[in-house]
Amino acid sequence: MSATTTSNQPVPMLDVNRQNQPLQAEVDAALAEVTRSGAFVHGPACGDLETAIAGYCGSKYAIGCASGSDALLLALMALEIGPGDEVILPSFTFFATAGAVWRLGATPVFADILPDTFNLDPAEVAKKITSATKAVLPVHLFGQCAEMDALSEACGDIPIIEDAAQAIGADYHGKRAGSLGQIGCFSFYPTKNLGGFGDGGMLTTDDEQIADKLRVLRDHGQRPRYHHSLVGVNSRLDTLQAAVLGVKLPRLDDWAASRQRHADHYVNEFDRLGFNQQSFGASLTLPVESPGCTSVWNQFTVRVPGGRRDALQSFLQEREIGSAIYYPVPLHRQKCFLNLGYAEGSLPVTEQAAEEVLSLPVFPELTRREQDRVIAALAEFSGIAYVPSERHAA
Repeated sequence: MSATTTSNQPVPMLDVNRQNQPLQAEVDAALAEVTRSGAFVHGPACGDLETAIAGYCGSKYAIGCASGSDALLLALMALEIGPGDEVILPSFTFFATAGAVWRLGATPVFADILPDTFNLDPAEVAKKITSATKAVLPVHLFGQCAEMDALSEACGDIPIIEDAAQAIGADYHGKRAGSLGQIGCFSFYPTKNLGGFGDGGMLTTDDEQIADKLRVLRDHGQRPRYHHSLVGVNSRLDTLQAAVLGVKLPRLDDWAASRQRHADHYVNEFDRLGFNQQSFGASLTLPVESPGCTSVWNQFTVRVPGGRRDALQSFLQEREIGSAIYYPVPLHRQKCFLNLGYAEGSLPVTEQAAEEVLSLPVFPELTRREQDRVIAALAEFSGIAYVPSERHAA
């Protein structure tokens, strides 16, 4: 089968309906139970999900909240971070990571990333630590854990908050994301590996006092009701979302296995086509997993060097093949953070990544025929003939 005879059907970047539709009956039953109970906030499904997530991540406690962004904010609040404090984090991440720091009056301190995993470079973090550093906030980007051992060594007693919004289930030397720092933060936004039917979030920790403080902070800082020991926020995971997530959580590992099969197929086929995984001078550079780490492939992100990334994305778009750029503008170059004084070129690895990255479809329900259409298009763009390694049924 040649590239010219593959299906011309559109290939989406993501299709949440393919995952949700087979679960519709179970989800409807779970939602009906919530509506019958009338316990729409702090209902039984919330506690059940917290217990299940804690067990899944290998942490002692899990605390639900309204979103992944709020999880980051609550984690910083629990550590009493505020004006005059500095938090070290990557610039190559979603805005919420730095936004939570800024909202509390603290200063985001951006450190550069590793070129192969896109995660924080521990050596660069060590250079940024000062007496004002009150936390380090690594992001387990695209589904792979940051170099937590080296980061812990660099941080010493400085607490580490894991932004694990993209990495639920990711393994780091036998431990799962969310159990590697003082606090782990998760998002259940619909496009995440474990996605709800709206916003939702979770925090994990082994510290009983921090867990208790988080429970108070997420509910206006009150305990008992109308008695406020802290100034908190309104950030409660609603029971309807918890019920949906409770249906989906038992499937999460199977979905991760499907993502891994897709990632393996990309790597095998691109290797077969002669794309060089190591040289950034090649026409395409593939993502890698660090030794001892297992990614859950929230994204399969390639590099397209030589200023050809935007042309490739346009080429794919013309063929109705989905792709995405995460992230086109690093946070240190965003208008709202320009007064922090990061000049262009101050984080060179980050800035190069922003110019080169392109994420390809890797969602669990992606078919092999669809994936081979993606591969064929990239091969065509690079002037390489492609014959899939296996034929597909009509």
